[in-house]
Amino acid sequence: MSTRIQQRYAACAGEGRAALVTFIMAGDPDPVASLAIVKALPAAGADIIELGMPFSDPMADGPAIQLAGQRALASGMSLHRTLQLVRDFRTGDDATPIILMGYYNPIYIYGVDAFLKDAVEAGVDGLIVVDLPPEMDDELCLPALAAGVNFIRLATPTTDDKRLPTVLKNTSGFVYYVSLTGITGMAIANYDAVGEAVARIKRHTDLPVAVGFGVKTPENAAAIARAADGVVVGTALIDAVRASLDSDNRATETTVSAVSTLVKALSAGVRSVKRMAAE
Repeated sequence: MSTRIQQRYAACAGEGRAALVTFIMAGDPDPVASLAIVKALPAAGADIIELGMPFSDPMADGPAIQLAGQRALASGMSLHRTLQLVRDFRTGDDATPIILMGYYNPIYIYGVDAFLKDAVEAGVDGLIVVDLPPEMDDELCLPALAAGVNFIRLATPTTDDKRLPTVLKNTSGFVYYVSLTGITGMAIANYDAVGEAVARIKRHTDLPVAVGFGVKTPENAAAIARAADGVVVGTALIDAVRASLDSDNRATETTVSAVSTLVKALSAGVRSVKRMAAE
């Protein structure tokens, strides 16, 4: 049985285009506004939604996403409340894939078995856990796969051909290629290099390859869509949330529209690039 993630990538390929993958921090700036933002994403053009799991020590994230996590934690967000957000989203949308992205510590504290049971019940489709290497697959990856949850692995510019098969061994759903070496929010310097990297990964797997880190504008999104099966945007959306807040970091009447307007523009950029449709 295919997952929502696999179905969505297949549908986008059938339309001859890349998928737009949008990242939002769960609970930023507060649980109510965050749910409203997430509910608005599909209509704005998001094909897949990544929800950040707020964590106090997000070592791979740049300042924008770190601050988003701090705002979420300050508003009382937790992993339990993140799963509730997914449940609430699912009451009106049973088709859009939801991926939880973050760090292992909150899941470990929750308890792997309990977390996976609750995540499946809530309607979570995939996990990206950035601090669990393939050598620790027994910890979460293999139990997640057994529960029917895709486990999406990151590949980076430093993942060479010797390391790549290990990274890909238990990856499912898609491969997330981090387009640069560094933290989230930096700019892509060389789009040709990204295309070459995607082609190299595809020589090792039949899974779709999505590219993230550094996509900020519709033009960036279109450039990535020429080479990748998915375009991931995170920091730009987090920045849109932050810019809409009042002086006390509270949501305003423009918070949801600030994000959805940007997603519409990014979606137009992705959809402007026509790829060869799947056979």
